[in-house]
Amino acid sequence: MCRLAPDAPVPEWATLASIFSVMRTRDELSIVVPQEDVPKSVVCQRDFRALQVVGPLEFDQVGVLASLATPLADAGISIFAISTYDTDYILVRQADLSRAIEALRAAGHTVGEER
Repeated sequence: MCRLAPDAPVPEWATLASIFSVMRTRDELSIVVPQEDVPKSVVCQRDFRALQVVGPLEFDQVGVLASLATPLADAGISIFAISTYDTDYILVRQADLSRAIEALRAAGHTVGEER
């Protein structure tokens, strides 16, 4: 997860991976890509893992993200959430991954295999 200046151009490396997210606001340019694609000179948060919600999710489904975020918050695990048209992704620190999976399973969620 990288934060660049709001007027920075989207760098080429930000769109080369098979999965990436680029979001610009008036305050920042946020880029989420696999960390191996981020040049070492770029300041970013590293060592996160993504958990994908099986989708597609209908737009009238209420509370999907909350049902995932709440047990993680209760376990003291910080998240970074990204939503796409079809589904949600929750990023957690690599160091918290096993506790995150445990917390989600304890809350009744099915956590699949790593890809």
